[in-house]
Amino acid sequence: MDINLIFSKYIEDLSSIKRYSANTVKSYKTDLTEFLVYCSVYDRNSIPSINERFIKSFLMMLSEKGISKNSISRKLAALRGLFKFAFQNKYIEVNPASGISNPKSARKLPEIVSEKDILKTYELAKEENDEYESKLITAIIEILYGCALRVEELCSLNNQSLDFKEKILRVRGKGNKERIVPVGDKSIKIINEYLLIKTKSGGKEALLINGNGKRIYPRYVHRIVNKYLSKVTDIKKKSPHILRHSAATHMLDNGADLRAVKEILGHENLSTTQIYTHVSVERLKSAYKKAHPKS
Repeated sequence: MDINLIFSKYIEDLSSIKRYSANTVKSYKTDLTEFLVYCSVYDRNSIPSINERFIKSFLMMLSEKGISKNSISRKLAALRGLFKFAFQNKYIEVNPASGISNPKSARKLPEIVSEKDILKTYELAKEENDEYESKLITAIIEILYGCALRVEELCSLNNQSLDFKEKILRVRGKGNKERIVPVGDKSIKIINEYLLIKTKSGGKEALLINGNGKRIYPRYVHRIVNKYLSKVTDIKKKSPHILRHSAATHMLDNGADLRAVKEILGHENLSTTQIYTHVSVERLKSAYKKAHPKS
């Protein structure tokens, strides 16, 4: 069977059956399209004609082009998904991607922002001429940090997602899985202040709407977070995900249980959450070196 047809069926499966987010589906589509182009160059358009050696040659080509090991691992994950789908649906008898391991790379510790600097962004938001914009910006940063959400999760929040009485947020995460995230009193106060002036006519279902009355979207949130983090920190990356990294690290710094943090973040594996314990340890070492007379 033609690999392009399997590709189309697989993308449809990710979107309609597994219900992956639009951004995730887009990433898979981009990574797999690159592989399909490579297949066409070598006239490997039939999926049974693709073997492990051919896939490895594609990965080698990416490496020779200077693509980072993390990016190659991501593309390989997309390929594994495609061939697993083909194998499970009996389009192929052997999965050629199952035995290929990720290129070894040192895992980078995520950068974070201090609690003090996050609070500074709230003060800077007050300088906005438009009160609605000011309250919205503060609410966006507070929910991203206070509830440790991904940007797509933030944008998809509806009014009914937030239970003020129970102080919980129902979040629709990766794979369309719902999780319950606790909301602190400070976050409740900031969200309430925003909702008091949320009088725009459109986007009634959405919890957070922009000045045009429309549901906020990832690019909009990226612009806001980048703008305000740029004013308080010189870390290299200033994306909404940095606030999620910061929240996880600060929770562990303050003695939170690792498994509890895993549930709040919505991680499938504890190993994914454990990266933040390394961040906490490195911060502790740094503080020791700066302050201890024997360091």
